[in-house]
Amino acid sequence: MIEVDQVTKRYGPVTAVDGVSFKIEPGEIVGFLGPNGAGKSTLLKMISTWLEPTAGHIRVAGHDTKAAPLAVRRSLGYLPEHNALYEGMRVDRFLAFVGAARGVTGAKYTERLEWVVEKCSLQLIMKKRVFQCSKGNKQRIGVAAALLHDPNVIILDEPTHGLDPLQVVAFRDFIREMHVGRSVLFSSHIVAEVLSISERILVIHYGKLLLDAKVTQLAATAKERKTDIETVILNTVRKSGIGGQKS
Repeated sequence: MIEVDQVTKRYGPVTAVDGVSFKIEPGEIVGFLGPNGAGKSTLLKMISTWLEPTAGHIRVAGHDTKAAPLAVRRSLGYLPEHNALYEGMRVDRFLAFVGAARGVTGAKYTERLEWVVEKCSLQLIMKKRVFQCSKGNKQRIGVAAALLHDPNVIILDEPTHGLDPLQVVAFRDFIREMHVGRSVLFSSHIVAEVLSISERILVIHYGKLLLDAKVTQLAATAKERKTDIETVILNTVRKSGIGGQKS
């Protein structure tokens, strides 16, 4: 459902993403790890067609992001790191606007609206204006907007930012429940957060993909080395030698 093939993104002399390749199949929840500035958000913006790659190809649900960006967007639900909401709109009207923009109307809109309101626990804030909502509620509104058109591919960039601990646990359960048949790419800079929900881990550092492994494989490596998964991942970054991190 997501295919990234030797993708590079340059800004003048700066290479933000450097020859990255991976594939995410339907039904997979893949965690995307890296420190701030590693290239995660740049790559997610390329997958979602906000940016074009300098080199390489990206396909989402079989559609090339350069050749068929509108088809990609119809297949994709994207929650960016900085959640873009219309602060002055009421929540119910904002979701209606998103539905109309996505071509979701009539009975289909009613059905999808009921689903996202229940799953994202928006019942008590639907008549509020967005600016009146808490940071955690705004994040849940953004998730609802990303899922309203029932996409096959979901990209979540720091989705639990601003949520309280109970909301974080509920969100994890929600993702596990709705990922069946969908490809989910879950980005964070917090190792424990990604490990709690993902089946497979990608690690990017200074624009290069350093690791692509199943959590079960990482757990076996950690057991063999008598350490934990987080240490295995951090040691992979340190030993890469990229950015002066070699130990």
